[in-house]
Amino acid sequence: MLTNTPLLRLGIIADPQYAEIPNNESANRFYSNSLTKLRAAIHAFNMLDLDAVVVLGDLIDRGFEHFAPALQTFEVLRHPVMFLPGNHDFAVKPEQRSMVQAALDMPAPYYDRVINGVRLIVTDCCDISTFAPPPGDPRQAEAETQLTALKTQGAINAHSWNAAMGTTQLDWLKSRLSLAESNGEKAIVLGHYPLHPFTDHALWNADAVAKAIAASPSAIAYLSGHDHRGNYGQLGKTHFINFKGMVDTERDNAFATLTVLSDTMEIEGFGREQSRHLLL
Repeated sequence: MLTNTPLLRLGIIADPQYAEIPNNESANRFYSNSLTKLRAAIHAFNMLDLDAVVVLGDLIDRGFEHFAPALQTFEVLRHPVMFLPGNHDFAVKPEQRSMVQAALDMPAPYYDRVINGVRLIVTDCCDISTFAPPPGDPRQAEAETQLTALKTQGAINAHSWNAAMGTTQLDWLKSRLSLAESNGEKAIVLGHYPLHPFTDHALWNADAVAKAIAASPSAIAYLSGHDHRGNYGQLGKTHFINFKGMVDTERDNAFATLTVLSDTMEIEGFGREQSRHLLL
């Protein structure tokens, strides 16, 4: 039971991966069923007083034409919605990659906003990747170089479907965390890729990014998707929560609400998502 007034309440969705394509039953992914699951989550969110709903990437699985029906489900949502892209959102024609963030109504590739003294920092974890930059962008060559080096090192996350955060963005992230600290705000960082605990689904430079976040006394949480299994870890006083993928299983849903109180953070899981009581 909540014992004090919430500073922030969010609805959380990770990895719907909607597409009208054959199911991948060996991976337990039922792509077309995600529209029904999204409608159920939005109906549940509409029954609650929330400040915003966050979608942690991979709204679609592939094909730019799938954005329209997926986004249409949010038209009945009575709360603001914040999207960030995942690797599957860029599984479109190369010339359409530059259109993805606009389709998701993002004001910039990475940005932040403050709600009731909590700074939400939206990152672009697909920044340095083999799949997101448009053709000819130097970040793609940089990604190939990083991936080759990681494979040489035998890194478990050396996969082409993972990515890295560039140094320019990492410097920006540190500056926004510093601003939150100066303003006496709590900060929650949002990204598609998990950082901690380190797994085969982690951002290529997960360790550096996780340490930068955990070094900030303002950073209470990092929220991610991408690894559909879900996960949790703590680094310093920062909670790292990896939410389960909505697309998994034929009928069981997975979404959550997150409530920030003065001294705790409450996650209420729906369907397969786990509930958590976290001290701040």
